Amino acid sequence: MAKKPLDNSTQSRRWLFPLILSLGLFVLAARPIVDPDLWWHLKTGELTLQNHAVFHADPFSFTRAGQPWINHEWLSDVLMFSVYRFAGWGGLIVVFAALISATYFLAFRRSSGRSYIAVVCTVWAAFASRPVWDARPQIFSLILASAFLTLHDMSARRPRMLWWTVPLMLLWVNLHAGYASGIALLFLFFLGDIADLLLGFARDMQQSRLGSLLVAIVACIAVVPLNPYGLKMYAYPLATLRSAGMQNHIAEWFSPDFHKPEYLPLVLLMLALLAALALSKKRLRPGELILLASGTIAALISARHVALYALIAGPLLSKLLDRGLPPSRQSAPTRGATLINVSVLLLFAGFVILHIHGVIKRQPEVEAGHFPSRATDFLAHNPVPGPIFNHYDWGGYLIWRLYPNHPVFIDGRADVYGDDLMTDFANASSLKKDWRPVLNRWKIRTILLPPDSPLITALKTQGQWQEIYADPQAVILTGP
Repeated sequence: MAKKPLDNSTQSRRWLFPLILSLGLFVLAARPIVDPDLWWHLKTGELTLQNHAVFHADPFSFTRAGQPWINHEWLSDVLMFSVYRFAGWGGLIVVFAALISATYFLAFRRSSGRSYIAVVCTVWAAFASRPVWDARPQIFSLILASAFLTLHDMSARRPRMLWWTVPLMLLWVNLHAGYASGIALLFLFFLGDIADLLLGFARDMQQSRLGSLLVAIVACIAVVPLNPYGLKMYAYPLATLRSAGMQNHIAEWFSPDFHKPEYLPLVLLMLALLAALALSKKRLRPGELILLASGTIAALISARHVALYALIAGPLLSKLLDRGLPPSRQSAPTRGATLINVSVLLLFAGFVILHIHGVIKRQPEVEAGHFPSRATDFLAHNPVPGPIFNHYDWGGYLIWRLYPNHPVFIDGRADVYGDDLMTDFANASSLKKDWRPVLNRWKIRTILLPPDSPLITALKTQGQWQEIYADPQAVILTGP
């Protein structure tokens, strides 16, 4: 018997609801750009396009000039600068908001059960990972991780879907060193599927998926050297994880600080999952538990991994909450309801446009509030003696505004500077241990730091250093 065709109102409801969710996620993600590394990413992308070649040595600092640099984000830099060149700040804000929206929409599509539960869990997971959102290459890793999770779910019935991970890995390894999390996910998928098979939880999974997973793992590892830095990219993620300087001085590598309000959604998400695991009539498969446990450990170790945990946790929480609830009653859709839905969609779309306009309009104000724009104007138009000792978070901004006239002391490329220089900067700027030799060793003649910096306070009390510029954001001192 032929299937009864869906009426127009039913069809409209099927696409209206996901579209409204996508717009909601887009609004949540669209906000002014404040990432301090954006600036050197833009400059690197600009120079890469101009030179038709990637960098293999540091061009931006005087402390590491000419030293080896593995720019694992080279393709991200090129894409980001291309968007900025053709569409400005608005383009960057819109593109990255769209990427984030797509990332969590894929998580919604992976969520089983009632749509309203899936929506709540998806938005909850999005709020939990919001502290790491910005216009940054890590967002490319986030959407690719979401794609890997989606392909794994789809491969339960179509194992060859896993083969799509190979071209995605080739793209990923040129966008961001977070490709290692993609390979880690594949290994977790493999271990989880073995556990599901051994314990009898894989009735709906085709037996050939293990073979497809094994092929995907080998192929993804094999394509890693297909980047401008070749075999070196194998070791780069491990070197980052072992770097004491990055672990000790960069906030996003710290464990989440649950005293901060931005991590409250994460705490509640973890507690909700624990409660659901204990109380729900539905049980997670061993493979799902392996994936969830690994994501939880990673998120507790480093705030950088919270977003990946949220992509795993949201759909699993939706699955657990759906069991035991009374069956939902679906009333027959009417043309009037469809008209209301379309009207709501149009109103929401108008709100999105106004919101984006406001975000773009606020970008210069936000830039001035987070970065020393006026102090940089002063440096651009007034000769000062070099070298310059600058704040870590401002190095990228100085690269964007002042390159090549003023090489920086340090910027967000912690892998380039190494543990020793990261420690030297931290000691000098906060007056810890032997901070004076740091300034002497590098022959520092100018200092650009926030007004409340301990180093600024100490040097202003000495007669050898003169304040030549000051505003609420930054102070410039010159010395002997």
